[in-house]
Amino acid sequence: MKAIRIGLCVLFAFSVFAQGVVEVWSESILEIGASLLFIAWVFLAYRDPEIEVQWNPLNWPFLGFIGIGLLQLALHWSANPFFTRVEMLRFSAYFIVFFLCAQAFREREDFVKLAWFLVLLGFSVSLLGIIQYFTSRGTIYWIRDLPEGGDVFGPYVNRNHFAGFVELVAPVGLALLVFRGVRRELFPMAGLLTIIPVGALILSGSRGGIVCFGFEVAVLALLARTRKGLRGATMIAVAFVSLASIALIAWLGAGKAIERFSNTRIGDVTLSRRASMFRGAAHIFLDHPLKGVGLGTIVTVFPGYDTGYDGRVVDHVHNDYIEALAETGILGGLCGIAFLWLLFTGARRSFVAEQGHFSTALHAGAIAAVCGILIHSFVDFNLHIPSNALLFLLQAYLAASAPLPAGQAMSRRRIRNREHVLAANDADAPVAS
Repeated sequence: MKAIRIGLCVLFAFSVFAQGVVEVWSESILEIGASLLFIAWVFLAYRDPEIEVQWNPLNWPFLGFIGIGLLQLALHWSANPFFTRVEMLRFSAYFIVFFLCAQAFREREDFVKLAWFLVLLGFSVSLLGIIQYFTSRGTIYWIRDLPEGGDVFGPYVNRNHFAGFVELVAPVGLALLVFRGVRRELFPMAGLLTIIPVGALILSGSRGGIVCFGFEVAVLALLARTRKGLRGATMIAVAFVSLASIALIAWLGAGKAIERFSNTRIGDVTLSRRASMFRGAAHIFLDHPLKGVGLGTIVTVFPGYDTGYDGRVVDHVHNDYIEALAETGILGGLCGIAFLWLLFTGARRSFVAEQGHFSTALHAGAIAAVCGILIHSFVDFNLHIPSNALLFLLQAYLAASAPLPAGQAMSRRRIRNREHVLAANDADAPVAS
């Protein structure tokens, strides 16, 4: 299973650094990689009968979306069968990764390494974004020119999608600080690794991202109020991160950050344009209320409903919810409601359970992350960016995962060593006559 865990982390990191996986080559690598990992897991499960399949209740509504896509293809409900097939391949890769996360990450040691992986991923990508912001002129990795209508920050073509990435990873480090999920000597390092993504988010100038991150901080504060003895720690951690982030922005250049945040630039979508997109997608849904027009077909159907044409192709309508309804109808809406219901009921059950500080921090950070990105999805399409969609699914799994008891702090290696010592002592003990 160690190879599966490493493979999943590599896939998550690749999806982020490969510009969010928005091109054919990177999508192909993601889908092939997910398939190879699934084949490897099947082989391991076949070789080792003791491996139990961990079935997550969230799998059912997820499979419901895939079933809707298959039904649209079989009954010719899709306005563009090719786009629906492409979307089905993407959804299948998502499901495989989500399924494998439940099989690979089960014990405390696994979750600790995963949490630090997310913190380090957020730090490295954000540091790249900050350096690139001051040293490049709208290029990705200093070599790729800015696509028309894009607004690069880090490896992402659109700064709002970089903001969505930060919303999905920054709460992990912040929750570890607030809920005392790290040892005292690691607190400064965890704080530094958390400050950089927050500073990069502010520097990116994504209004929606900054507002949603503020909402995530409020969610963490609300969750901390339910835990005795954490109110003071919450205020200290939040104040520390906030002041350090402001100091970072002041050092990097407050004027540039404010200018980037306040000005509307080429490639930005205005609120009026977002409203016209919403109305167009709503009309699509009203004309196809039950079955939708087909997964991934909004780009094909929307021009006939566009009331505010601005000369640009609309591949997404900057609202994940109305787009899902337009493409999958009421059937997809029911699956979405079921997914969110199972997610938040499972997350609540896991968070209020008796558990250790790290487990509490892990669940709180995941809850804040999914809340933030779900709010952001009202004004953007982060869940249609594969890298952010995968991180959302990972956080959804962590939010609803089983709590780790406080007494489970001993690692597997230490447990095995202790068992070996006990076995050796038993073998050396004299036999009673």
